[in-house]
This record gives sequence, C-alpha cells and structure tokens, in this order.
Amino acid sequence: MKRTKHVIIFIISIIVIIGCCLVAGIGFGGGHIGAARNITLGLDLRGGVSVTYQTVEENPSAMDMADTIYKLQLRVQQYSTDASVYQEGTNRITVEIPGVYDTQTVIDELGRPGSLQFVTYDQTTESGATDYDNPTVWVSGTDIANAQAASQSDQRTGSSEFVVQLQLNEEGAAKFADATAKYLNQIIYIVYDGEVVSSPRVQSVISDGNCIIEGMESYEAATTLASTIRIGSLSLELEEVSSKVVSAKLGDNAISTSLIAGLIGILLIMIFMIIYYRIPGLAAALAMIFYTAAMLLLLNAFNLTLTISGIAGIILTIGMAVDGNVIINARIKEEINAGYSIEQSIKNGFRKSTSAILDGNITTLIVAIVLMIFGSGTVNGFGMTLAIGIVLSVITSLLVTRVLMFSMLYMGCDKPSMFASAKKSVKQAFDFVGKRAVAFIIAIVCICAGIVAMIVGGASGNRALNMSIEFVGGVSTTVDFPEDVTIDSFNNEIKPAIAEVIGSNDIEGQKVTGSTQYVIKTQTLDVDKREAMQTLLEETYGADPESFETTFISSTISSELLRDAYVSLIIAAVLMLLYIWIRFRKFKFAISSVICLLHDVMIVIAFFAIFRLSVGNSFIACILTIVGYSINATIVIFDRIRENLADATINHDLKFVVNRSISQSMTRSILTSATTFVTVLFLYILGVESMKAFALPLAVGIIAGAFSSVLLAGSLFYMLHKKNDRLDVKGVKAVKPAVEGPAEKAKETVQEVKKITANPNRKKKNRKQ
Repeated sequence: MKRTKHVIIFIISIIVIIGCCLVAGIGFGGGHIGAARNITLGLDLRGGVSVTYQTVEENPSAMDMADTIYKLQLRVQQYSTDASVYQEGTNRITVEIPGVYDTQTVIDELGRPGSLQFVTYDQTTESGATDYDNPTVWVSGTDIANAQAASQSDQRTGSSEFVVQLQLNEEGAAKFADATAKYLNQIIYIVYDGEVVSSPRVQSVISDGNCIIEGMESYEAATTLASTIRIGSLSLELEEVSSKVVSAKLGDNAISTSLIAGLIGILLIMIFMIIYYRIPGLAAALAMIFYTAAMLLLLNAFNLTLTISGIAGIILTIGMAVDGNVIINARIKEEINAGYSIEQSIKNGFRKSTSAILDGNITTLIVAIVLMIFGSGTVNGFGMTLAIGIVLSVITSLLVTRVLMFSMLYMGCDKPSMFASAKKSVKQAFDFVGKRAVAFIIAIVCICAGIVAMIVGGASGNRALNMSIEFVGGVSTTVDFPEDVTIDSFNNEIKPAIAEVIGSNDIEGQKVTGSTQYVIKTQTLDVDKREAMQTLLEETYGADPESFETTFISSTISSELLRDAYVSLIIAAVLMLLYIWIRFRKFKFAISSVICLLHDVMIVIAFFAIFRLSVGNSFIACILTIVGYSINATIVIFDRIRENLADATINHDLKFVVNRSISQSMTRSILTSATTFVTVLFLYILGVESMKAFALPLAVGIIAGAFSSVLLAGSLFYMLHKKNDRLDVKGVKAVKPAVEGPAEKAKETVQEVKKITANPNRKKKNRKQ
C-alpha cells in the first residue's frame, strides 16, 4: 500500500514537471499563455532606443513626476505600443522604445520641454509690424481636456476634409471664449516648443469649449496634431543625461548565446549529479528541470522585463540551485557511510542540511534585495530575477527533491549502492588551520599586487581602474567591422579619422577579444557628432549598420553610480553581518565572514587592476553577487563548526573541530563552486560582449570565494578564539575522539561522556591511564 502511494506521488510529480515544461515551452491557448516566448524582453535583447532624462527642478513633486510620465507614455506610443516609460530615483525618467533606432528623432520629440500654447501676436505701437517676440498666451496644454482627429464635409464644396476636434476644460473654455471674441476673423496660433504647428483662423466666437482646427492635409497630419495637443505641455522640464541604442542583431545574439550557455550548463550539471550521487542525483536533476520551467513561468506571471543581466541572473541561480542539492546529497552520503539505514540517512540529510541551505540563501537574498532597492535599470532587474531564483531554489531543494527522493526510495530504489559508494569518511582531517600562514600570504600577495597596479595606473596618468563609460561619463559605441581590425590599424588610421569628425582627440578603442568588434569611447558628443561618427565608420570602414550599440552617460550619473555601488556594498555587508551574528550567536562567526567577503571583493578588483579590464555597470552587480554567493560556502563550514561544537560525542579541541568541519564540507565546496564556474564559463565563452563583462568578474569571484571559504574563514574564526583553545559547549568537555558509526554507537559514547563529566575522579583516573 505504501509503495502504491509513492508510485502515484512520483507519477504526479513527473506529470507536474512535464506540464510546467510544456507550458513554459509552448504555452496553452491561442495566445500561447505562459510560454517563454511571451516574456517581455528588455531593450538589450530586442534592440531599440533608451533615453534617460533628469528634471531641471531638483526636487519635483510626486504629482508632477506622475503627470510627466503619463504624458511621455502617450507620446512614445506613436513609435511603438511596447514602449515603456518609468521613473528612476526621485528626479529621473527613462524611456525605452524597442524597434526604433533613430536617436535624433526620439530625442527631438521627447527631450524638449513640451510647452503647448495657443497664442496671438499683436502689432507694435511704433512701427505697426507684428511683434513676434511678445506673444499673448491664451490657452496652454493643461487647459485641453481632449483632442481627436476626425473628418467632415466641407460646407462649400461638399468634399471630405480632415480636422482636429478640441475639447477644453472649464477654465480653458472661459479663456478661449475671450480669445475668440477678441480675435474674430483673425489667426490664433498653436505653438509647440516655440514652433508654430497650426494657424487656424477664428470664424466664430467659441464659448462652449469645443472647437475645430481645419486645414489638415491628411488624416495622419490631423492625428499627429491631435496627439501633440492632447499630450499638452509637460509638467516638468527635462534634460537628457544618458541614451543608448542597441541593434536588433546584438539582441538576437545575446538571446541565442545565453540559451545555449544555459542549456549546456544545465545538462552538464544534471549528468554530473546523476553520475556522482546516483538516485539522489537523479532526484536533483528532475528538480532542476522543474526549477528551470518554474522560473520561466514566474517571469511570465510577474510580467518581469528580461534583460541580458537578468538572463545572467537566471543562469547564475540555476548554478546556485545545485548548491542545496549538493549539500543534501553529501549529507545523505555521510549518513549512509556512517551506518544508518537509507530511509534514516535521507531524513538526517535533509534535517541537517536545512539550516545551512536557509542561512546561505537568505544572505544571498539580502544582496538581491539591496540590488532591487538601490540599483537601477539592469542592476535592479538582475536583483529581481536573482531574488525569485533564490526563493525558488530553496523550495526546489527542500521540497521537490525530498518528495522525488522518498518516492523513488519506497518504489524499490533502496539499496545502499544506489545512494552512496562504500567509501568511508576520512577520520584524519587535513590541518587547514596549521597551514593558514600559506593561505594568508597568497591572499595578501594577490591583494597587494592589485594595489600596486592601481598606484602604477594612477601615476601613469590613467585612472587606478579602467573605468568604463558608465563611471566617467561620455559616449561608448560598440561596432562590428567586416574584418579583423588590429590595434595598430585602429590607432593609426581609424582613430585620427574619428578625431577629425568629432573635433576631439580624447578617444579610446578597445578590441573585443575573439571577434571583429571594437568598443570606441569618446567624450560626451551631441547627436550630430554621434551620427557623423557612425556615418564615417559605415561608409569608410564598412562597419555593420545593424551592429551599432551606443551609450551616452553624463558625469552626474557616473558619480551617482559609484556612490550607489559603495552604499549597496556597505549595506549588504552590514545586513549580512547582523544576520550571521544573530543566527550563529557569535560575533566571531560574523566578523570572520565579512573579512572573507572583503577578501573576495578585493581579489576581483585586483584582477581588474592588474589586467586593466574595463569596469562597467555590470561589474557592480557582479561584486554584489559575489558578496552574496561566496558567503554560501563560508556559512556551510560555519554551520558544521557550530554543529560539531554542540556535539558531545567529539573532541572539542577547536583546532580539531575547525579542521574536521572544513574537511567534511570540502566536497560540497568544490562541487558547488565547480558547477557554478562551468556555467559561468560557458556564458563567457559563448556570450556577447555585455555577457562577457558580467561573466568574467563573476568567474574570478567564484574562485576567490572558494579559496576564502576553505582556507581563510575557519582559520580566522580559530584565531579569534586562540586564547580559549578548548571550548565549553553546554557544560560538556568531551575527551573522546570523533565517532564514525551508527546511531546506537553514538548514543553509547554520549552516555560515556556524561559519566566522565559527572565523575571528576574517574576523569582523572582515565587521564592517568
């Protein structure tokens, strides 16, 4: 009966997994509801124009910001129904229009203050000429209630003509009645941003607030004018602070390469889990399939916009999802080798793994929340996908994997060889603490090398780090040439030609390794110079018109990006320190963890300083991700130390406990870091340049995190306790060595320890013996 029940549970689980995959892959209904194809793609995946504006007023009201966003949203609909307008911070608005690549037109249409006015011009008293410098404003855009294009029959000819029907609000109607009464049979000009867009002649006094603008040459012209009037003047004056153009070609490449990298990474992880852990590995592999499908469904359900960094976040969380399963499976393997039954080993494995899985994922979730709160644009999107992935990975590891594993156990997969090898645990742990000096020297040398590289870089007239356009301000243009362009060819031929066009020698060219792409950085350029440079590269050097990706960022945004990065890093570190302190009840655990995190961050920064790699916006997200991710291994080791210190059956000499805990967690640390590293490696090998910029520091951070967790964290904790080499845990000073065996033997040892503690004379006698 029990077996039948679990067969049914297993079949239902497989049906649910297959169902999630089908919905995520195909969807259901005519609109393919739930399918991955319906996930909203960001500009960097679809191609188009993104412009960020800042209000001239420093502290605009929430009402004025909301009104401006609404009117901009109405404006951008003429370009694309998929266009979006959203607020960033307190005084910035970003407009994203997929499928549009004419930045000059977009900026001209959207970047202006947008003041709409109905005006008249009077004659001067001296010369009698029309005074165009001092118009009388009768009605502004805020007085217009509605404007629609329409057609009507000409009363004289009977032919159809196109018009704009206006409806004014109560205040506007009163003002317009005065204007039409005063200027009957004269012209009232409609002026938009200082330009006359229409010159209708007043044929009668209009007192009801409804009027018609005649003389439109086409319905399209009437629609355009109606849209202009309907939107009215913006409540706030805006100025452009950054803009970006992404070609559709780059977006398509980013999607395809990301999918390939993700698929390869998932398949390799699944194959490895099955080979190494057998039945638990098969359960984990099935759970990972569910995790991937569920992640796509959640992106659809929450209507999240998927960007390049978001894809990287998903692939990263797929790599991290294996972490929980590795911890669980490693524990199950230990319990089986210790002599427990298969069923009890599985129960113990999940029970003993829960705290480490929750603590590790919660600390990473803290980083994701910090990214969502303090990040903007792609960083914020990365934080969203990372947070969803973390929550889903915990559910997958602790619930889905558990159900599948117990189902397969009760279906007949109950042989020890199906769950673990016959290899016994090694009783003699490696002396990590004793060799700590070597690890510390390696860490210090690497960090010092980075500091020296930054000093040399600053002394040579460059910046300490090779800061990209996101930090220093200016224009960055990525372009694909028809053939490989050498660095010498760029510096001697292309660079001087660009300098002549833009009128500046402040130009940097960076070749994208393994491709024909170049990243060209210049000072801030106006639209005309940007387009002149693009024309030069296309016509003279054969650059692919569809490959251009242009980013403009002002120095204001650059400084704020740095400030936000520092704030995010500090807040994340403080919150994690507090969490670890509370959970582990020892400040020494928390301070050791934070020191290791600082080590990981400094190693990554040193790597970029030594090799003069470009430090961009995605670098910030990577640093914060490393902070959250690398602490996982540290927490797993600290969780083992905490568990072993509370275990009355083992020797509580701190050095022994730390070395033992690291050795017990070694397999997990290596496997998790290796699987995640492989996924990120494929992302770097196959990804486009923006993906590579994300994957490279992440790969370095994974290596640094594994090093600090295994070789530094435990030793730091030990050094902080050095004066109290033997620890009292719950009043018991254990003298027995670690026990490796079934539960019955362990219980006997505990009883023996209690007898020793209760009888001091016997304790002394045993010591003499």
